[in-house]
Order: sequence, then C-alpha cells, then structure tokens
Amino acid sequence: MLDDAQLLRFSRQILLPDWDIDAQLKLSQARVLMIGMGGLGCPAATGLARAGLGYLRIVDFDTVDESNLQRQTLFITQDLGQPKVTAAKRSLHAINPWLEIDAIQDRVSEQNLPSLLESVDLVLDGSDNFATRDAVNKACVGAKIPLLSAAAIGFEGQMTLIMPSKACYRCLFQDAPDDDARRCADTGVLATTTATIGAMQAHAALLFLGMGLTPLAERLLLWDGLNLNQRQIRYHKDPHCSVCASTNSI
Repeated sequence: MLDDAQLLRFSRQILLPDWDIDAQLKLSQARVLMIGMGGLGCPAATGLARAGLGYLRIVDFDTVDESNLQRQTLFITQDLGQPKVTAAKRSLHAINPWLEIDAIQDRVSEQNLPSLLESVDLVLDGSDNFATRDAVNKACVGAKIPLLSAAAIGFEGQMTLIMPSKACYRCLFQDAPDDDARRCADTGVLATTTATIGAMQAHAALLFLGMGLTPLAERLLLWDGLNLNQRQIRYHKDPHCSVCASTNSI
C-alpha cells in the first residue's frame, strides 16, 4: 500500500479517472530494466522515478564525460569522471526516495542479458547501436519480456514496443541499417531530441505498466523534430524471422 507521503506525492496522477489508485499501485510494484543511461535513459528514468515506479535496474559501462552534460539530464558538472550508473542512482534517489535502484556498471552482452532480465516486467532500451538493440531484442523474445526500444539522432527519433509472441525488432529491421555508424559522437544530436524521445519512452512505459495499454505494439513511431511531425508505421511478424519465428505465435 502507499503511505500518506506517497499519496500526496502522486496525487495529481491518482486524480486522473483513467489512472487512479489501482494504476499507481501497479506502478509501485513494477520492475523495469533500463539499458543505457545516456541521452534517452536519463529522461526516461527521470519520468518513471517521478511517476512512482517501484524498482529500476540500470546498466551502463561508461563514465560521465563533459560532452554528456549537454543532453544527459541526470548528470551535473560534479559528476564528471564518475560511473554513470552511480551518478544516476544518486540523482534518481534524490527525486524519489521510495524507488529501489539496482545500479550495474557493465557492458550489455548476450552473456549477461539473461541475468539482467531476471524478475523484470518491462525493458527500456536506450542504446545507441543496432548490435546492442538486436541482442536485447533476442534476449527479450526468448524470455518473453516486453521491450520498449527507442533511438534518437540529430533532430529525429523513433520508438516501438515489442510484445511477446508478436513481431520483434528483427522483423522490423531484418538487417543492420546502413547508417548504424550514425551516433551522437559522430553525427550530433539536439539536446531536446533525446529529452523528447526519452520522455515519450517513459510515457509509453507508464501506459503499459499502470494501464496495460500497448499502442505501439507492432507500430514504429517516427518523430521529426525539425517539422514537429510524427507518424506511425505498421509492421507485422515475419514468419521466417531468425529471432521470433520459432517462438509460440498466438
């Protein structure tokens, strides 16, 4: 149950007829894995922490660099040189003291993904390369855990929700994109691009965890920050997909 302080903290959400106390309780009991504490992971984790998530496992191998401070909103100048997960945990606890945080400084791989996925209800992937996103997709498909995969570069962002037994990330991107080398360090990204997509990732996670809504299942959301347009593209399960074709299809 929520105590009086928590009821007051989250009262503006609980007042919503479509959210209410039941959704808040579900969120307080939910467990999320956040992959990458960068430009997407920081705003996404912040949104979930402020909303009242109960448990967050964060994983990132990197340390805070000067160039990160332009967009990675959990970090300040005093965090330079510290592990991102350590600085992020401190900032998130300052936002929400009830949030249980498991901070893991490690690079995500096929070897450690099974342990990272243990006892979580949803995975948020904010990594910056296809190889990691592909590995996370494979692990989530195998473990039958929903995955919110997002990416942002320049003035553009995209996001999709991978649900068990439905189309997966490999169905959408059958081969590594030709522009996989495009990363923030090489191409650049506007600070508000990652802030917007990270916030949208947190929003989609709240809809799923609190209300069971999946508006981005088998849909790719594309956001154009220059023209402030967004659209959605439908995609379907590939019967020959090397990742999910062998899983149970309902």
